[in-house]
Amino acid sequence: MQSIRHALFLFLVLAAGAAHAQERFSPFVPSDQDNVERMLKLAQLKDDDVVVDLGSGDGRIVLTAARMNKKLRGFGVDIDEKLVIESNAAARAQGVADRVQFLHLNAFDADLREATVISMWLWPEMQILLRPVILAQARPGTRIITNLWDLGSWKPDEEDLEPQRVSLWVVPARVAGNWSWELTIDGRRVAYAAIKEQRFQVVEGVVRTGNRREVLQDVKLRGEDISFTLMLTIEKVGFVRHAFRGKVRGDTIVGTASVSLPPHEKTLELPWRATLTATSAYFDPTGTNVQ
Repeated sequence: MQSIRHALFLFLVLAAGAAHAQERFSPFVPSDQDNVERMLKLAQLKDDDVVVDLGSGDGRIVLTAARMNKKLRGFGVDIDEKLVIESNAAARAQGVADRVQFLHLNAFDADLREATVISMWLWPEMQILLRPVILAQARPGTRIITNLWDLGSWKPDEEDLEPQRVSLWVVPARVAGNWSWELTIDGRRVAYAAIKEQRFQVVEGVVRTGNRREVLQDVKLRGEDISFTLMLTIEKVGFVRHAFRGKVRGDTIVGTASVSLPPHEKTLELPWRATLTATSAYFDPTGTNVQ
């Protein structure tokens, strides 16, 4: 713990001095090796992972990942060319240069489209400045791991707090907007018009069918996986319990809907395909016949 405090103190002192030279700067302070391993364990590394370290320093995060999993690939980027040269030499010495490389790049210029795991230990404001870059480039389901610092108002999906906080976020699919779908229930085609609002992985929504509206309940979004429940009275059918589960594929969601009809002794498993639309029937006139 003493070495952690020393590194943190040095990090703060160097960063404070650098603030006079340029707007944002993260000096190199090596991550504690135990914390590196804890971060990577939190990410649950897989054979097909591509681990990207933004501000890779001496390369230890990507190099450790390559030792922990003999099949994954990875690269690091750093603005310090000397550290990049040393990291590539370390990759060759450790026999992982065929899977790992280090690039002399600004973190904001890294190509994150193939990344499945993104690691950072940068000055806190730097990590928040990189947040929109990650959300714009990284695919849904990409895991982000950090040591000590957070990502501002984007709350982590998982944390390991002892002896020092390491955190994990999962890049969420974009689901905000108007969604429509149909289900065949009791021989009737039922149209649904939903509106979803999103703040990172937190999603709220409302839906309309016929002249009735209801709130989506228990909405969960992790990467491209989405699920929610709905309790709604459908005209000439009755009070119907729905449980939706699917995967977001750009402008569509594909999955299943578990539908329980009154008297709720039997549940139907129906295919579910929702489409993102420019407008929504949710806003159509309702009238007064809503009994």
